[in-house]
Amino acid sequence: MQFEFATSNRIIFGQGVLSEVPPIAQTLGTKAFIVTGRSLERITPLLTQLESCVPAYACFQVPGEPSIDLVAEAVKSARNEQCDLVIAMGGGSAIDVGKAVAAMLTNEGDLLTYLEVVGQGKPITHHPVPMIAIPTTAGTGAEVTRNAVLSVPEHRRKVSMRHPWMLPDVAVIDPELTYHLPPNLTATTGLDAMTQLIEPFVSGHNNPLTDGLCKEGIQRAARSLKIAYFDGVNRQAREDMAIASLFGGLALANAKLGAVHGFAGPIGGLTNAPHGAVCGRLLPLVMNANIKALQSRSPDSPALARYQQLAPLITGNAQANAGDAVAWIQDLCNSMKIPALKQLGLTTSLIPEVAEQSRNSSSMKGNPIELGREELEVILLKGL
Repeated sequence: MQFEFATSNRIIFGQGVLSEVPPIAQTLGTKAFIVTGRSLERITPLLTQLESCVPAYACFQVPGEPSIDLVAEAVKSARNEQCDLVIAMGGGSAIDVGKAVAAMLTNEGDLLTYLEVVGQGKPITHHPVPMIAIPTTAGTGAEVTRNAVLSVPEHRRKVSMRHPWMLPDVAVIDPELTYHLPPNLTATTGLDAMTQLIEPFVSGHNNPLTDGLCKEGIQRAARSLKIAYFDGVNRQAREDMAIASLFGGLALANAKLGAVHGFAGPIGGLTNAPHGAVCGRLLPLVMNANIKALQSRSPDSPALARYQQLAPLITGNAQANAGDAVAWIQDLCNSMKIPALKQLGLTTSLIPEVAEQSRNSSSMKGNPIELGREELEVILLKGL
């Protein structure tokens, strides 16, 4: 057995650990470029604490799903401000922009030089400036992944800029920062986390480290996501979901994903649908399609046994089978009112294009069995 495991240089987890950021930032740079989401109010506690250690900073807002144009604007701003440290505090979009900015501040050329699929896909050649990632949602795990997912409007695609050096120097996960999340974002980000735990576990590229993370994370998400949805200030549920998100990020960065994420990139590029909502809608459908395909074409596959292993973890029933796990997740999605793909902007006419793009995505290569074009289109039709 041989495997590699890479992650952020330092991970700090716990209620209230945001207070540890300022002294750490002081050791990493002299002027911080702070990337956040739509609301500057969210980072007020951080700014108040930073002023005693890193009084010089500039802020940049990411209003939605990040594009390469937005990142280029952010890089220009960071250079003009002469920032030598990036702090990204927000959801996955803000953290992905932060990672890309940190890398581009030290590397020449434009983003297309380094983007996969639609760009040249060249590796960065210089270490990024130091970066601290602080998630305020519990879903993407972006604080411990080595890529930034960016939209390229001219190609109508979402693709990654990826390199091991893009792992943040410090990941600070404070569950208290997720208490403000409204139910819909709790649901969609939480289902993204669940997907990022299930797909690496069945991918065939897993290892003992990722297996342990996935099993623990799945149990925590299964017992706490619905509670967090209905009771946003439940301390234990929010902590469980923050751990599940972190473990999902660790797992996907060191194993592979699957068809859910293979679909999510093209759908996001064509419709601007929120990533987590797409994942939530497709997760039970993809699980069901994979299980049926494995039973039909590869009944001896280890992945089929892994779906069976997941069932008790997901349902809490030691006698549950893989089909029960699919039904349980579908019931969870229904209870949290996850929208249909049609409501997210996908139309029947776009299905062939999504199916074709998804077949060539990097995430699809981690799916436990190759799904044919017709199987992919059936999944999408059911998701409408």
